[in-house]
Amino acid sequence: MNIATTIIADHATLILPDLRAHLRSAAVSAEGFVAQARLTIRALVSTDGKLDRKALDREQHAVHGFGWYATYAELFREVANWADNLDAEGKFGEVESLLAQLLISEYAAQMLGGISMNQGEVIRPAQMGMDQAQIDSLSTPAISALLTFGGTQAVKSRIGTLLAQAKGRPTLEATGLDETFEMIRDQFHALAEAKVTPFAHQWHLKDQLIPIELVKELGDLGVFGLTVPEEYGGSGMGKMAMCVVSEELSRAYIGVGSLATRSEIAAELILTGGTEAQKQYWLPKIASAEILPTAVFTEPNTGSDLGALRTRAVRDGDDYVVTGNKTWITHAARADVMTMMVRTDPNTTDYRGLSMFLAPKLRGNDQSDFPTPGMSGGEIEVLGYRGMKEYELAFDGFKVPAENLLGGVEGQGFKQLMATFESARIQTAARAVGVAQNAMEIGLGYALDRKQFGQAIFEFPRVHNKLAMMAAEIMGVRQLTYYAARAKDDDKRCDLEAGMAKLLAARVAWMSADNALQIHGGNGFALEYAISRVLQDARILNIFEGAGEIQAQVIARRLLEDGPNA
Repeated sequence: MNIATTIIADHATLILPDLRAHLRSAAVSAEGFVAQARLTIRALVSTDGKLDRKALDREQHAVHGFGWYATYAELFREVANWADNLDAEGKFGEVESLLAQLLISEYAAQMLGGISMNQGEVIRPAQMGMDQAQIDSLSTPAISALLTFGGTQAVKSRIGTLLAQAKGRPTLEATGLDETFEMIRDQFHALAEAKVTPFAHQWHLKDQLIPIELVKELGDLGVFGLTVPEEYGGSGMGKMAMCVVSEELSRAYIGVGSLATRSEIAAELILTGGTEAQKQYWLPKIASAEILPTAVFTEPNTGSDLGALRTRAVRDGDDYVVTGNKTWITHAARADVMTMMVRTDPNTTDYRGLSMFLAPKLRGNDQSDFPTPGMSGGEIEVLGYRGMKEYELAFDGFKVPAENLLGGVEGQGFKQLMATFESARIQTAARAVGVAQNAMEIGLGYALDRKQFGQAIFEFPRVHNKLAMMAAEIMGVRQLTYYAARAKDDDKRCDLEAGMAKLLAARVAWMSADNALQIHGGNGFALEYAISRVLQDARILNIFEGAGEIQAQVIARRLLEDGPNA
């Protein structure tokens, strides 16, 4: 290696003394700043002590920005916790220290100068109504030290050196997982390297369905029943296992990492809202992949406004007859059952008249993608996130047995769906971490192989700096995702934590893919290079399971709604 830091005799000099104390202090300062911002924002959007919806919309930039600042503060806390836990195990070494130092120094600088919510949309403290004294509260000695020493060129170059040395390992830093989860990670990493990575790019380029043989193999390995309790035929391993498996499979190909998403949603719906008979019948079949579900919620022109759904279901004897249209239905042709949300009360125009059904259908065949009477469909061609295909569906006289009304009571559909959002967003965050990890590895491999001006382009700081920042951000969002998963496994409310993980992980995936493509230069724009696929796949993560704008709104509103002293 010819990177500048290889001439430094003592790499420990790059690490701040008492780094963990600095990290903990930075987390406390960030949380204090967010607490002040909360009071300021709440005063801005409240009328008579209550949140004003019109004011929330009018001040959307500031409100959403507050959600981002709160997400950063939570990340600071989880990185500090991760560092403390690893240190207690004797595992907080050089690379872990440098990654934490770089990440918090960069994110602290962003909190002071402005956080990028999206391309061209930066939120700054003053735009949230913060005065100079409040802004200065972030300039504590710990944060000042991190800003000065935490993200120097020497630090980034040393991380680059360590990345290059570890290029054969999918995860550079200690994850904080226990031995069981590390074994699961290794198992699915090996499977993905053998059965997915060599073929994923051709599946994407040819817009092919993921081979059904691979789907069956994953079913045999329990991928579709990871979180289903053992009494219903699953593994009962919880959301942490789901995160580890989803990340490793998505690192190889997001399509494969997403195969179990609809099974996870269906199982969660049935577990939280179904009758005992529905649990006994459906869950073992879902867990074994005997049947493949698809989620049928979105309609044309409704987007995130699920309360505006118009597809109707009318009771007719022992059946409900469904009429209407749905869109963006993933893996629909192959699915055997649809978790379908429709309006059963025609006198309502909001979420209160919605019901959820477990609607059986015939799997598509060579003659027709949709041979079931009363339904038809057409494929939506997409940039990325291929392998399962997206469809528009039309229903005209489609029948669902009345016994398949989830929970047996009409009007519960929206509530039932909301109960799944925590798990869905945690899993989406894990998929995003996998995509980001893949982008980093592809970018690293290309940078080491590509020669320009007599040396590998990796040697240039503007190249390895990108990779260093990818590694640091991936470490941070991975810990944020694990935190949400642990909360869910402990039966704690975690909509806030899940939303934060999903919001930030989606941005990290996109930025990692974009920077990895930049490292490729013109070659990255060529379809033959895998990074072109990863960039396309990464783009969807900021849209589905709650677009970034919706996610920031949900986070902010949740923090604001409980009153000024919460």
